[in-house]
Amino acid sequence: MGRLPKQLIFISSIRNSVPDIKNSLLELKTVFAIKLQKKQYKTYTLSDLSFNSSINVVPELGGIITSWCVENQELLYLESKSFENRELNVRGGIPILFPICGNLANNIYKYNGNNYFLKQDGFAQYLPWEVIEKSNQDRASITLVLTSNRLTRTVYPFDFKLTFTYQVKGNSLEIFQTYTNLENTQRMPFSTGLHPYFLAPNKHQLHFDIPSMQYCDHKTGTIYDNDCEFDPNLDEVNAVFEKLTGLATTVYDRSRNLRITLSYTHPYSTIVFWTVKNQDFYCLEPWTAPDNSLNTGYRLVNLDPGSSCQMLIRLTATFV
Repeated sequence: MGRLPKQLIFISSIRNSVPDIKNSLLELKTVFAIKLQKKQYKTYTLSDLSFNSSINVVPELGGIITSWCVENQELLYLESKSFENRELNVRGGIPILFPICGNLANNIYKYNGNNYFLKQDGFAQYLPWEVIEKSNQDRASITLVLTSNRLTRTVYPFDFKLTFTYQVKGNSLEIFQTYTNLENTQRMPFSTGLHPYFLAPNKHQLHFDIPSMQYCDHKTGTIYDNDCEFDPNLDEVNAVFEKLTGLATTVYDRSRNLRITLSYTHPYSTIVFWTVKNQDFYCLEPWTAPDNSLNTGYRLVNLDPGSSCQMLIRLTATFV
C-alpha cells in the first residue's frame, strides 16, 4: 500500500487532534469550580484548580469563610469544637464584624435618647446569610446578603442590607463589600471589619510589616513603638494599630516560607493583632473604627438615607 499524500496526512492529524483540543477547552472552562457540600452546615467550596486554591463558605453560620487554601496548603485556623457547637462563638476562619468592631463600654450605646445593647463585634457573624449569586466565569465567586429584621432592630435600630462577594482567583481571595442604608430619613452609623485567624504552628518564626509607627496595648493602654515583632510566650497579645501609613499589611512565616499580604481600601483605618499563648493562630483584623466608636463617633461610617458604600479586602498568599 502506497503512502498517503501529504495533504491527507495533515488533515488526518488535525482530525485526530480535535478531541485533544476539545479536552483542552473543557479544562479551561473548568479551571474555576463551585461545589455545595452538605456537611453539618451547607458548605460552598470555591476553587481555582490551576492554583490548587480554594475557600469554604458557610452562609448559615454568619457567612463565615472556614478554610482558605493555596497550593493545597491550609492558611486558616479553625477550632473544630467551637465550629461544631452552635452555643459557642466560632474561634477560627474569617468572621464578619458588623455593626461594631471590638467592644462598647458596658456593651451599651445610646441613640436618640435610648440605650441599646450590643455584644462584642456585633451580630453579623451569628446570623444566617442568603446566597443570591454564584459564578465560575473567569473566577470562582459567591455573593451573600444579610438584611435587617425584627431581631436586629431590637439592638440596632436601622434597616440595612449587607452584600458580600467572595472571589477566588489564583493565589488571592477578594472580599467585595457593599453596605446599604435602607432608611428613608436617618443616617446609619456603623463600623465594620473582618477577624481572620491565620494558621501558625510556629509563631516564633513570624515577622510583621504593619504600616504604623506605634501600637496600643488593648488591655493596659500603653503605647509601644512598632518593631514588627511580638513575643509568643506572652499569655495574650492584643495590639491596636491606628494612624496607618499604608493600605497593606504583610506577614512573613519563615517556618512555612509563606508570605501573606492583607490589603484594604478606605475607610479601613485600624489593624488589630491578636494571639493567645499555646494556640496555633494569630489574627490580623482590619477595622474601620476602634472600640466604642458608636459612643464616641470616632471614625464611624455614617451612611445617608438610601445610600451605599463599597469596600474591598484582598488576601494574597505566596510560598517563596
